[in-house]
Amino acid sequence: MDKEELQKRMDAAIRLTAPGQPIRAALDMIIAGHLGALICVGDVEHVLAAGNDGFPLNISFTSNRLFELSKMDGAIVIDDDVTQILRANFHLNPDPSLATSETGMRHRTAARMSVLTDAIVLSVSARRAVVNVYVHGKSYQIQPVSEIMTTVNQLVSTLQTTRTQLDRKLLHLTGLELDDYVTLADITDIFSSFEILQQAKSELKFCIVKLGTQGKLVRMQLEQLAGEAIDSEYDLMIRDYARDSSEENARRIRAKFAKMTPQDLTNPQKVAEALGYDDLDEDSVMTPLGLRTLSQVSVVRDGVAERIVDEYGSLQDLMDDIRTNPERLVDIGVNNPTILADSLYRIKGKRS
Repeated sequence: MDKEELQKRMDAAIRLTAPGQPIRAALDMIIAGHLGALICVGDVEHVLAAGNDGFPLNISFTSNRLFELSKMDGAIVIDDDVTQILRANFHLNPDPSLATSETGMRHRTAARMSVLTDAIVLSVSARRAVVNVYVHGKSYQIQPVSEIMTTVNQLVSTLQTTRTQLDRKLLHLTGLELDDYVTLADITDIFSSFEILQQAKSELKFCIVKLGTQGKLVRMQLEQLAGEAIDSEYDLMIRDYARDSSEENARRIRAKFAKMTPQDLTNPQKVAEALGYDDLDEDSVMTPLGLRTLSQVSVVRDGVAERIVDEYGSLQDLMDDIRTNPERLVDIGVNNPTILADSLYRIKGKRS
């Protein structure tokens, strides 16, 4: 199983045990009752083949039933859809040669069962009052909501601060673009801020998964601070400055930026290399296509910005021509070239 597939399965397991889910309600009761438990969810055929004895139940799943059955020794086996409890007090016998770093008997068994089968295996420690989720040998410890919210508050604060700084930098960049005075150092600083925002966004998304039904408000905050609009602006800025301005290449560059270290993201030469250049220094003048700036003008409809940059080649060439030859803009789909000109000059800080 590759890393991406493993992460998808682990995310599914975390959702299964998040607040608001029936299994999470049972786990909370088990912890509150100072009990231990070993629970296998899914891949029933292989789970049953790895054990014996126990009580065949085949009863409908409820949180209370799972809690009560955890008072017995042995494992509890639940179907893939979490609709039925199939076995209780089931004795598991995974291959003891399967490697695991766990020390407790219950956790070792859970880890080995997760390697031996495709089941999601939950191990509740009565002594430590913690729940570990195992998927293919990988372990995740369920956190209390209060602990997750501490992380959430820190991430939201980071998002708010970074977004405020980024908006200010982008506004300044637009003025530099319209004056044709952007350097590699200017855009390096902004790309670095975009990536800080993306990293905090990624971590906050994972917190939302862990919060389950209690993550709705956090999800709304995330959308407000780092939603689709900022993602679109990031893509357009990359396309403005990359040697290859295609959408596909912009996705590749974003993937490169995501893998770069914080130090590399603040290094103009490293950023230039990711954009497709190998002969620039921090003072090199960068000429934008203008996609990002044009997207801020209301009269530029979807698709028209690309036709404008295809026609002019750069934002500065558009600025040089916009007053003297408005018919050229009409020909490529701009119905109100005067409004476009006024808008750009207003952004620039000048009056038409």
